[in-house]
Amino acid sequence: MRLAVVTPFVDRQHGTERALAELLDRLSHEYACEIHLYAERVQDLAVKPSGDTQEPVILSRPKAGEGSQPPPHHTTQQHVPPRGPQSGSITWHRVPSLPGPHLFKFLFWILANTAMRWWDRVARGQRPDLVFSPGINCLDADFIVVHALFRRLRELSGEQSQTGETNSVGPLRRLHRRAYYATVAALERIVYANRKTRLAAVSRRTADLLARYFNRTDITVIYNGIDTVQFSVPARLAHRQGARYRHNFSDKEVVLLLIGNDWRVKGLPTILAAMAATRDLPLRLLVVGSDVPTSFQQSAQQLGIADRCRWESPRPDVIDFYATADIYVSPSLEDSFGLPVAEAMACGLRVITSKFAGVSELIQNERDGLILSDPSNAAVLSELLRGLHANAAARTTLGDAAAVAAQDWTWDRNATQIWQWLQSGKRTR
Repeated sequence: MRLAVVTPFVDRQHGTERALAELLDRLSHEYACEIHLYAERVQDLAVKPSGDTQEPVILSRPKAGEGSQPPPHHTTQQHVPPRGPQSGSITWHRVPSLPGPHLFKFLFWILANTAMRWWDRVARGQRPDLVFSPGINCLDADFIVVHALFRRLRELSGEQSQTGETNSVGPLRRLHRRAYYATVAALERIVYANRKTRLAAVSRRTADLLARYFNRTDITVIYNGIDTVQFSVPARLAHRQGARYRHNFSDKEVVLLLIGNDWRVKGLPTILAAMAATRDLPLRLLVVGSDVPTSFQQSAQQLGIADRCRWESPRPDVIDFYATADIYVSPSLEDSFGLPVAEAMACGLRVITSKFAGVSELIQNERDGLILSDPSNAAVLSELLRGLHANAAARTTLGDAAAVAAQDWTWDRNATQIWQWLQSGKRTR
């Protein structure tokens, strides 16, 4: 099968992009797909640049300490042989990008990738069997896996504005975010309402939102996976002592972890309030992501817990964060899936999430994880934290059960289900 895959970038450091990288790797190697990847940048994936007849190379950032500081889009190349006799290929068609506000870059991206694919089809005769996209990246995709719904994020943004929760965000940034969400939501109405476009959702919750907003009741649910080798109890324990030392946490401290962007939607205000309500406990908080921390740091200062919070930027060695932590906590207001929750479970961490996170559909409440029915209720979250701190046996049992449950959530399962979905759709074209 020849697939045209359209996405701004691919790496293994962000949820949607990591899911795509794992999928493309398997579609190419296990199902012999000829993949033409239209993207602005690629990291940590074996690809062959367009027009290059050499073997595929892995494009990745240099490791820390290797040479001088690279420019933002610099990559190093490592030659890797194809895996197995059925290996397909991944050809990267580099789509140009322009600097500027995110909305401007997004609109240019839509136009640029559409023009490139049209040229390859008309001038070069490269006609794909299917066009595949993880979300709104073009207007002509045959198959889309929906990882996030901007209409829902726009609603949340409006609700927060009415309650004054976004006052810490500058007016220009707030205006730009509204314009961006409105634009993508408008494109969702065009693309997702088109029944010729096959849709899959990464959770039942996302499928239900697609049905509510666009009257799409023909959605296939395909949950994300995790790397159960990279994220495991042995891997976490092997890194734990060094990770705790590097982050300067003592053995007596209980470290809470949150990973992701858009921390307000991820429930960080609720976590901070719960931390303030449990200031008598030796709780510490490690927050990882690319969001602007200023307003949250100010909130922590006002609550008197600033010295208990650490703020970190994302890194490729994410296992270091899981090894540091004791409890993963994410009372999300909205999360189509919630990959860090699943990875934390695979590492044997106790997890607290909300019913508005798609991953909660895979969790048995109070058996292998804890699910909040109201993610904004800091009092309930603080009581859960007190209970976990007081009951060491419960912490162990919950973590062990989480690790067992997560063993079935593999990327191989995810790729098999998506491959079968693509095949079923191709037969009906």
